[in-house]
This record gives sequence, C-alpha cells and structure tokens, in this order.
Amino acid sequence: MTTPRSETAFTIDTSSIKFGPGITSEAGYELARLGAKRVLVVTDPQLANSQAVRTATDSLKQAGVDYAVFDQVSVEPTDSSLKEAIQFAVDGKFDGFLPVGGGSSIDTAKAANLYSTYPADFLEYVNAPIGKGTPVPGDLKPLVAVPTTAGTGSETTGVSIFDYEELGAKTGIAHRSLRPDVGLVDPENTRSLPKMVAACSGFDVLCHGIESYTALPFSQREAPPTPAHRPAYQGSNPISDVWALAALEMVGNSILPAVLDSEDMDARTNMAMAATFAGVGFGNAGVHLPHGMSYPVSGLVKQYTPEGYPEGKAIVPHGMAVILNAPAVFRYTSSSNPDRHMRAAQLLGADVSGAGPEDAGDLIAERLIYILKEIGVPNGLSGVGYTTDDVPALVEGTLPQHRVTKLAPRPTGAEELTQLFKDSMTLW
Repeated sequence: MTTPRSETAFTIDTSSIKFGPGITSEAGYELARLGAKRVLVVTDPQLANSQAVRTATDSLKQAGVDYAVFDQVSVEPTDSSLKEAIQFAVDGKFDGFLPVGGGSSIDTAKAANLYSTYPADFLEYVNAPIGKGTPVPGDLKPLVAVPTTAGTGSETTGVSIFDYEELGAKTGIAHRSLRPDVGLVDPENTRSLPKMVAACSGFDVLCHGIESYTALPFSQREAPPTPAHRPAYQGSNPISDVWALAALEMVGNSILPAVLDSEDMDARTNMAMAATFAGVGFGNAGVHLPHGMSYPVSGLVKQYTPEGYPEGKAIVPHGMAVILNAPAVFRYTSSSNPDRHMRAAQLLGADVSGAGPEDAGDLIAERLIYILKEIGVPNGLSGVGYTTDDVPALVEGTLPQHRVTKLAPRPTGAEELTQLFKDSMTLW
C-alpha cells in the first residue's frame, strides 16, 4: 500500500484591499474598472436604507454603472436563501456583484456569482462530504465587497458559509475563485453597530486569529491529487502566521473598547483592520474546532435571540457560536503546541510571566472568559438554550465539517467532541 504523500507547498491568496474612512464611495470606480456594466447590489433588509448602501449605489451612478438591489439576504444564510439570490442573479443577467453588509451579504453574493456563472446542481460545489466539493471551473464575474461589520473577513476569503436546512448544520463552498476582486474596508460603516453585533463580529475575528495560528501545519496535511484540489484552507504556514499574530494584537488592544464604547472610532477602526488581517490569515491557513463546532450550535438553535439582532427569528450569531466553544477547545488543543497557545494568550492581554507549557491552555481559556464576562455574553452553551441532552445532535452536526475539523492540531472524533461540548455548557 502506498503511503500518502505529505503536502510540501502552500499558497497565499487574498483580495485586493482598500482601507479607510469613506472608501465605500470608490465601489463604482472599482466595478467600472473591472468591466462591469450591470451590477447586483446584495444586502439585507436592515441595511437596505443605510448610508453604506446609499453611498455604494451613488458611486455606481457616478461611474455610469447600471444596477439592481437584492435586499433579502438572511442574517445567517440558508441554502434556501442562497437559492433565492442565485435565481435573482440568473434572471437579471448581471456582470458584476457589490455586496454591502456583513459576512452574510458577502457570502450570499459569492454564491450568486458562482451559480449564475457556472450553473449546476446546488450541491455540486458544496464542501464534501455534504456536497460533491467539485472545484470551481474558472474565473467568476467581478465582485467588490463592502463589509459593514468588523468580523468575518469575508472580503478577503474564498469561502461562502450557509445553513444546510436538511441537516440543521452549517456547511459552505470554499474555493479561491470565490474571493472578491476588491474589498473596500470602511471603518465608518461599523459606527452604528449595536453592542452585541459588534461583540459577535469581534469574537469571530478573535477566533480566526487563534485558530489559524494553532491549526495543523500545512506540511502535515496530505498532498492533493492535483493542484486544482489544493484546498483554500491549507493549515498553518509562515505567511498566515504573520497576519494572524498582527490581528490578535489589534484585537487584544481594541475589542473591549470597540464593543463597550460605540463612540471609540479608533478601537472600531482597529477591529475593522483586524478583521481583514485575520481574513488573510485564516483564508489561507483555515480554522478548526471552534468553527466546526459552531455550525450545529447556530443551526440547531431553538429560542435564543440576542439583543441587537432581528426579532422573531431564533439565532445564535456565528461569532457567539464560535466563542462559546473556544475556551474548552483551546484547553484541549494547547498540548499540541503550548508556545503558540501561550503567545496567543499574551497578545490578548494575559499575564504569562512565570508560566510553563502546562499552563498554556488555562491561560488562553481564562483570558477568553474574562473578555466574555466583561462584555456580558451568555455563560456557555447553556446560556443560549442548550443542555447535555443536545450534545449527541451537536456532535453529529460537527462530524461532517471535514474542511475545518481535519485542521485541528489533535485528531478529534465523536468521543472528544462530546466532552468538548459538555465542557462548553458552562464556562464560569
């Protein structure tokens, strides 16, 4: 039997990024430069009448670019909501895309671009084992992303995440062709974020940084059968490490003031930059268990709705679903590389003086819990409505997330996941 060949190479891909107050007004210039003549603006109902969308559409008018608006993005997209956007894109025969919003809007635009450019059965490009994981056949139409939250980093990545309703769990599409051509990161667009929306966005950034830095090294992953099959998420690597560490330092200095004081635009600007930095890092290295475990936490929610989110729909926001699992996970993974876990804890503000390798897991977990308590986040999964009776379903929803779980620095199966979910029920 032939021994699988280990990976020997990694790639670094990212969108072109423009950063600064007011940069949203350059959306029309960028799409015209890229050759777009009829653009689909993608946003959600809460943002449809926002200043960010007005600025973006005004810039299209000034550039002489025709456009239509799709404003029915779900805050946490589902396969059904993506199909609605895809059909809108197919019917409208657009040659460019302009998402304005959080990761949900950007991810929806990526999917609409993909399926309107290369029509296929919906599961064709969806990550295996839920979908076929077929590589995207070629380049997509121009897409310029304008994020309005400081969190997902979707403006830099080739990933589109959604709830697959049949399984009650998140999955996604991951291919470098999905990356936006340009990301316009405008801190002004985060000014009006409600406290808990800012917090959940920040938690996503925080975990992107730690997970990509502590992920399985790229050289320990099996080599792909062809270059086309090299995944977007490749494992930790020397270049992603630089972006992840820079992001963590910014988060450590800024997450609490950015969330607790909406007028602190320096902190909110730093968080917007951190989101982009972390996006470059995890967009190439990947994430692992906190994200893999978060997908069923978001998908199986029963009644919980946090302050600042649309009422009438139960939701555990993505960043909250990720962070509630994180303390238990990093305690568990710390033995794989104590130095990296210790460094992450230090960048987030933990005092590591006199600590040894055996302390790394507790240090990072305790620092995360401190941040959660300061912000006022529910105390673990039990605080958003889960009990230990839900653990088997949560484990079942995590196991298919191979794209991320196989990047965990320790081999993790159903038994380990069961304990991690139990440990995440109450954090303090």
